[in-house]
Amino acid sequence: MQHTLKSSITFTGIGLHSGKPATMVLKPAAAGHGIWFKRTDIELGNALIPAIYDVVERTPLCTRLINDAGVSVSTVEHIMAALAGCGVHNALIDIDGPEVPIMDGSSIEFVRGIMAKGVRRQASPVLAFEVLKAVTATREGASASIAPANGLIIDFHIDFEDNAIGSQAKTLDMRNGSFARELSDCRTFCRRTDVEAMRENGLALGGTLDNAVVVQGDDVLTPGGFRHADEAVRHKMLDALGDLYLAGGPILGRFTGDKSGHAMTNTLLRKLFETPGAVRPILCTPEQAARLPGQGLIWNEIPEVA
Repeated sequence: MQHTLKSSITFTGIGLHSGKPATMVLKPAAAGHGIWFKRTDIELGNALIPAIYDVVERTPLCTRLINDAGVSVSTVEHIMAALAGCGVHNALIDIDGPEVPIMDGSSIEFVRGIMAKGVRRQASPVLAFEVLKAVTATREGASASIAPANGLIIDFHIDFEDNAIGSQAKTLDMRNGSFARELSDCRTFCRRTDVEAMRENGLALGGTLDNAVVVQGDDVLTPGGFRHADEAVRHKMLDALGDLYLAGGPILGRFTGDKSGHAMTNTLLRKLFETPGAVRPILCTPEQAARLPGQGLIWNEIPEVA
């Protein structure tokens, strides 16, 4: 069955790239509504933005949604991952600024907020997208692919010159609360040189050592270091789950990312839905629904973070 929130949940913080403060309110929505954002600071015109792959403006640093009126919301991947990982299919997200609050750079605060308020079961089956044939997107030595599978499985491999990160790989079956348990506390990361370059170009204006893991060569500059030895690849998997949820519902397939990012995952989704016979919408049986992310969540398995 589909799920929505039991009650509204409010989050406040600053945008990672804009540096602007924002208040975001997650609200319950009817079955079949899907996930939508509403820019409450926009007084004229269409302020509603659907959380769907074909309104993504592809950028390498975050996922930005923009509607036909040019109204946008950026850095949606962490809240989308939390909604997917908590099994929330329907929600209206009010936000009074152009970017989702970065919080601590992960999805953990969103997950804890959703779990604390709870989700409500709705009397409609879950609409999911079953991958029927493999599809791949490649660019400049990076790739992303998706292939048939019984549930959602995410494989990811990264390779960075900085020894603090290096080469990392991980595979997770996303059922049984594995997102909340294994990925939700994993923060965005970057190299110090990248931060300096982004700020010269007007980006990462809200970035601090409190909302990102910053590395330089062998050193982790963020106090306390990594939460997991492989936190970097885990965060890439978190991002991938959020970006894949922009299909318009859960995906049943095996996603493999090799040094890929937001733009490539979106390119892959577009290719998947444009390729005849590659994917089909299904109404999940109880057995299929039990294999989706968000099933089997247990409060005391959600990581504690400082």
